[in-house]
Amino acid sequence: MTSVLCASATTSVFMITRLSSSLRTFTSTRTRLTPTLAIRPQTTSRLITSVAAPSKTLQSKRRPTADRIVLTAYTNQALNKRATSTMTGDQSQTNGAPASKPVLFFDIDNCLYPRKSQIQDLMAELIDKFFSNHLSLSWDDAVKLHKEYYTNYGLAIEGLVRHHEIDPLEYNSKVDDALPLEDILTPDPELRQLLQDIDRSKVSVRLFTNAYKTHGQRVVKLLGIEDQFEGLTFCDYAEQPLTCKPAKAMYLKAMQHAGVERPEDCYFVDDSYQNCKAAQEYGWTAAHLVEEGLPVPRTPASQYQIRHLQELRNVYPQFFKSASS
Repeated sequence: MTSVLCASATTSVFMITRLSSSLRTFTSTRTRLTPTLAIRPQTTSRLITSVAAPSKTLQSKRRPTADRIVLTAYTNQALNKRATSTMTGDQSQTNGAPASKPVLFFDIDNCLYPRKSQIQDLMAELIDKFFSNHLSLSWDDAVKLHKEYYTNYGLAIEGLVRHHEIDPLEYNSKVDDALPLEDILTPDPELRQLLQDIDRSKVSVRLFTNAYKTHGQRVVKLLGIEDQFEGLTFCDYAEQPLTCKPAKAMYLKAMQHAGVERPEDCYFVDDSYQNCKAAQEYGWTAAHLVEEGLPVPRTPASQYQIRHLQELRNVYPQFFKSASS
């Protein structure tokens, strides 16, 4: 019996010794393997990236891209405009959303109706009268200052507001709204046909004027063409500072209202040399209307120069319906 116990004890000691030896061997081997793992940084880096970085789906949810930020800001701005975007104001059927086609902008005064109507002469007289009465100037001085402000700012009212704190809405009531347009303008079938011949599937058609909205609305209504335009961008006398052509901000305003982002998608016709020159400088394509009887500028204002609006058929043929249709 004693011999059996001794044999068992001897066997246990032997097994413990072998186990201890195996553990020492494992530890030694693990120590030798550690440097081998450490010299594989590329594999380790990939593992860290794959574990630490969230999926593309999660990234898109957590952090919007720059394009999304711009689009969100642009959309919010468009939504804020929606309440005032009607033909009674700065209107666009796109409500400021990006347009899917080019835009053709028409000036109003001395563009949709001819200079021979003498509306410009009547307006100039009312402006001179306003200068004389409100600034206590002689008639000659009023005429001189009116011309100076028009030359420097594009609008006489801009100079009055900037230098004399004149209420622009009062000015509008005494000048633009005081014009006897009902006695001068009548429906123009030829002009209406021109506008109807424009293919609206190819281009949007809008009004772009330095006048206040009430004046622009009166003119197109009396001409019988108020239904031919998708929107109106005007000089808003209720906003300070005033923004008008040829200031770049006015052209950007028109683009925003029309929902067009690229200047090369903007086409324009205006009787003003400065306005057409500025439009071309800003990347628009412009047709300068110089009526028959007026001197032709030595240096063209813009890409095109026309004598009559009907010539737009040749200047912008891509926007008109084909003869077969």
